Amino acid sequence: MLARDDLYKLEEYAEKRNDFKQNVLSIKKNRNVQLGENITLLFENKLTIQYQIQEMLRIEKIFEADAIQEELDAYNPLIPNGKNLKATMLIEYTNVQERREKLKELKGVERKIWIKLGASAPVFPIADEDLEREDDTKTSAVHFLRWEFSESSIKGLKENPNISMGVDHDKYSCNQIITKSIVDELTSDFN
Repeated sequence: MLARDDLYKLEEYAEKRNDFKQNVLSIKKNRNVQLGENITLLFENKLTIQYQIQEMLRIEKIFEADAIQEELDAYNPLIPNGKNLKATMLIEYTNVQERREKLKELKGVERKIWIKLGASAPVFPIADEDLEREDDTKTSAVHFLRWEFSESSIKGLKENPNISMGVDHDKYSCNQIITKSIVDELTSDFN
């Protein structure tokens, strides 16, 4: 978890922002998984969340202790705890009308994204713990997902470092083996 002491003060962040941003962007390259043509998973960690908080504080010019704590409280749940992976899921269609139709068709897809560590069974996520992002007719284009893994699955990943991911939805199906650079980066979330 991040605490106030982990964050740069606004003036300090202004000085370090460009280097910090470049570091985060280089890490994010190996925390981004494309599932099929239209679903992207952006896996979060302590650094990516710190960047989001720092940017929010900067944009909103937040410097009061209570307001900073509110941001920490809002974003800290997105940091993995060593037994899980957490991601922001984006459903992306460039055509607005097509996106509207697909969000109706893909209702429930956020609970159908699976991750398989090594030789273990696929694990499906817990979706949108912060608030409901789906209604009776459609799903949202953005979801927050958490996958919980057993100790044996995590141990199995360390012995057999491969991860596969996919989607098992009636209207959207895919699966793939994840590249070594992404596996190495995501494996660090279990330390």
